[in-house]
Amino acid sequence: MTRTTAPAPARRRIFADLTPLRTSPDYRRLWVGGTISTVGQAMTALAISLQVYDTTRSSFSVGLVGLFSLVPLIVFGLYGGAIADTVDRRKLGLYSSLGAAALSFALAAAALLGYHRVWFLYAVVALQAVCGALTGPARSAMIPRLLPAEQLPAANALNSVTMTSGMMAGPMLGGLIVGWWGYQAAYLIDAVTFAAALYAMWRLPSMRPDRAEGARGKASVADGLRFLGTRPNIRMTFFSDMAAMVLAHPRALFPAVAVLWFGGDAKTVGLLAAAPAAGALLGGLFSGWQGRIRRHGLAILLSVAAWGLAIAVFGLTRNLWLGLLFLALAGCADTVSMVFRSTMLQAATPDEMRGRLQGVFIVVVAGGPRLGDFLAGTVADLTSPTVAITGGGLACVLVLGLLALRWRDFARYDARSPQA
Repeated sequence: MTRTTAPAPARRRIFADLTPLRTSPDYRRLWVGGTISTVGQAMTALAISLQVYDTTRSSFSVGLVGLFSLVPLIVFGLYGGAIADTVDRRKLGLYSSLGAAALSFALAAAALLGYHRVWFLYAVVALQAVCGALTGPARSAMIPRLLPAEQLPAANALNSVTMTSGMMAGPMLGGLIVGWWGYQAAYLIDAVTFAAALYAMWRLPSMRPDRAEGARGKASVADGLRFLGTRPNIRMTFFSDMAAMVLAHPRALFPAVAVLWFGGDAKTVGLLAAAPAAGALLGGLFSGWQGRIRRHGLAILLSVAAWGLAIAVFGLTRNLWLGLLFLALAGCADTVSMVFRSTMLQAATPDEMRGRLQGVFIVVVAGGPRLGDFLAGTVADLTSPTVAITGGGLACVLVLGLLALRWRDFARYDARSPQA
């Protein structure tokens, strides 16, 4: 049930607002458990890539890891959301987290026994994606039940810190642990870190969806998509993210630009890949101001435009440190966009639909960057990396402007009276 507390007095904050962690023990446990397990999962993701390459000596085989995770994530992201709108979300999160922990133990056991089969690693990756697609909508749909609406921006900013810190710390720790003690150590540590997430889920109260009188007992994916078709503001949150991630996502070109523009090597690629995550982490840490913003639609438009412009300028730079700065600015803008998109989705969606809409959110977040990788690589091959990156950033801003003109009410969205 949603916690009702008096709104905190307005005051100027610089750092992330920790009010959700102070006021809700359930959310605090969920956040701490999620942060710890996210680091462990990022360790495992790196370890699997390293093990696949060590076994096959093929970059193509490593690339297939992403494909084996993407397809289940898209399919089960939609159906996982429907399941989350049907059953107790606490139990769904608990059981799917147990499944993910069991898969990490299976990886560790196989590594200890010297069983190095690529098909086994691909199968585990696919099953991990299924577990993640079931856990994600359930967990996200719980948050509006644990916190009052005015604390949702702060909670989503804290969730962004969890994601970005896991993206940064997990691979670094995973590389060290694999180098020191082998793959089995990374997998075992990941399995153990699930204990924190499992404990947090176990301590939650029952989280059955609130249903309108006369609603069907079984949630339908089609009903969720029909609902989305009648809610222009929520659709715009997805369209704006797709404009950024499909049109202006330069990640696939980092190896090429590291050599062609900056005369670098693999270390340069690592810096380019880490810069957006570093900016995103800073955006989450310095997010105290976001709780005072009421025009969430306008904030999304401005932050997505900032992403596109930062990527466009990055495409024109030939100084590495200046390029890293603009990538970090893009990552920071993406975090701001994510906070307000998530908040709008949670606040403007009825509880009985939150799981399904969170499933669509997962599909967009997972699929958009991969489509962006394909588009950027194709355009760069046909023209040049500069055209692909700078042109993509400008195209993002142009498409975003056209979307804003088509759905003008989005910029006027007010968090005090959320309308989907």
